[in-house]
Amino acid sequence: MTHGLDCAGRVLIGLAGAELERRDEEALRHPATGGVVLFTRNYRDRQQLKALTQAIRETTDRTLLITVDHEGGRVQRFREGFTRLPPLAVLGRIYASHPDRAVDLAYRHGRVMATELLLCGVDLSFAPVLDIDGASTVIGDRAFSGSVRAITALGAHYLAGMHDAGMKTCGKHFPGHGSVVADSHVDNVTDERDLAQLEALDIAPFRALHNGLDAIMMAHVVYPAVAAEPAGYSSFWIREYLRRKVGFNGLVLSDDLGMHAAGYAGKLPERLRLSLEAGCDAVLVCKPEEVADVYRELEAAPLETGTPLAGLRGRNPHSEEELALVGEWSHWQRSLEELEKTRWGTNT
Repeated sequence: MTHGLDCAGRVLIGLAGAELERRDEEALRHPATGGVVLFTRNYRDRQQLKALTQAIRETTDRTLLITVDHEGGRVQRFREGFTRLPPLAVLGRIYASHPDRAVDLAYRHGRVMATELLLCGVDLSFAPVLDIDGASTVIGDRAFSGSVRAITALGAHYLAGMHDAGMKTCGKHFPGHGSVVADSHVDNVTDERDLAQLEALDIAPFRALHNGLDAIMMAHVVYPAVAAEPAGYSSFWIREYLRRKVGFNGLVLSDDLGMHAAGYAGKLPERLRLSLEAGCDAVLVCKPEEVADVYRELEAAPLETGTPLAGLRGRNPHSEEELALVGEWSHWQRSLEELEKTRWGTNT
């Protein structure tokens, strides 16, 4: 058992399918659960998604956070019935020659993405990716650019679009996953550079944009010149650097503890314990079978009120009927879908 650790409301869990199963309902009522992470397996269409998010909220009296990875490009969990969003790298290519046009599109991208999710009851997309588009096989066109200047400019407008839609923001993957080849989903990942090199490139967008971020997701990457453990298990990276040096005051989240590179810490209960002790405010456990495994070993005191994640809840100021009357809204949706057909989208 994991004893003596404050984990109440601090776990974001994965669900099995498009409707709640009994094991999902039991997991949602567990005092450690602070919310859910949705995937393509949880989606058929918009009406089903609305019904699912409502069912999640009705399962418990506590305020649960409903999240998803909905970046655009190859990481867009819901497609049918949603605007087909281009990968962020398309915006970076436009920025190289038409920066004013690119930042306008970045705002639209963030606002359309957030608005469509909020209309279906989803609170938060883990966005935007603020990694460098460098050597990484898993980041690649998920990143805006290989340029700090471009990432910072596009990121600022993207964050503004999300905020204006009523959604909080989550930059990832701190302190940077884009400059190493390996994929932390399936491999251990090590970045040998020293702190000065990291600060000059990968960390720079996070530092520049930290005041506009409501949450930051850590990378399952080891930077041995700085700390011995992956960043999500590192009190140096979270408490000393991100909190004290950068001055970040939002929530710090782990990446999925079921990923290969998270295995540094041992079995799931130990991964959870080390993440929270290092300074993560909440952790992700995305596979339902792993949720069941970790909850068998986990004790959490009941919460009488909300969860630590409640501050990331979304606020949707518009109805679908209202948006249908705004011609500019449908223009924004079309302008984003058409980007991949342009010369800037042909390299994706």
